[in-house]
Amino acid sequence: MMSDTSLADHIRHLLKPLSPIPTGYPLKLVKLRNIRVVVFDTYGTLLVSAAGGAGVNAAKNNSEAFRLALKDAGLKSEFSHSTDHGTVFEEEISASHQKSRYQGVDHPEVEIVEIWRRILNRLQDRKRDKTRFSHQQLRLLALSYECRVNPVWPMPNLVKTLTDLSRRGFRLGIISNAQFYTELLLNELTGSKIQHLGFDPDFCLWSYLQGKAKPSLDLFHLLNHKLEEKYSIQPHQILYVGNDMLKDIWPAFTIGWRTALFSGDRRSFRLRHEDKHCRNVEPDLVIDDLALLNEQLLPSDPLTVSPFLPKGT
Repeated sequence: MMSDTSLADHIRHLLKPLSPIPTGYPLKLVKLRNIRVVVFDTYGTLLVSAAGGAGVNAAKNNSEAFRLALKDAGLKSEFSHSTDHGTVFEEEISASHQKSRYQGVDHPEVEIVEIWRRILNRLQDRKRDKTRFSHQQLRLLALSYECRVNPVWPMPNLVKTLTDLSRRGFRLGIISNAQFYTELLLNELTGSKIQHLGFDPDFCLWSYLQGKAKPSLDLFHLLNHKLEEKYSIQPHQILYVGNDMLKDIWPAFTIGWRTALFSGDRRSFRLRHEDKHCRNVEPDLVIDDLALLNEQLLPSDPLTVSPFLPKGT
């Protein structure tokens, strides 16, 4: 398999600094006590997203990005003559979603490497001499295309916020609509593996591995169960930070977590006033800078909060 080092080289080559666009939305700053775990969304929260969200949903029929991604992956240029890869992309994702919904999944997620495999197979269906491609090439194709249609960059104060939270004893997790490259992007752009930033890999849920996407409550229930099972952590001791009222704040609020709406970038800030799920949902915090988290989270009361010991010890 193509090494993550090779993929990291492409990330460094393709991505450049990207600044958030202020929203001007009013902040809501209150001190929160007895939070033990802070869980984050990725796109639009940890990472500035030029497309305003996860690339699978933001992908465009970008023929130039497709041509260059094929070149990066070492695939024959004959694929680039197709003018309908964007349509095929959307059709394959729609077909995958429809199949999952038929199987009872409320908010399906795709696995992007498999989607690209199907796309290339369809684009050469009628050819006599078909081009062969490897799994490694598909991974590079997916990463290269994503970096071109949805460039990302760390949010201001990201690394300092995470390291400060971790140093203060908070456990960190992620629930993200994501693909295989999302963790690679975080690692490469911050210069550290996510566990070195304080994240517990066991508390990081990536949608492509679960086959489900936010706002599915299943993802939040799964992490809730893990935290209760391992550390006896209760829902009110968990804070979820995200930029989307429907995909982030509503499910966290619904299962009893505390919530922080991140309003730091206009591209990805979603209030969802029109959605019925969000009408009676009020976040505990509204922040436009990740650094504000450390200011609003008070130390836990040692008389009421036990240390992070596995349950039963």
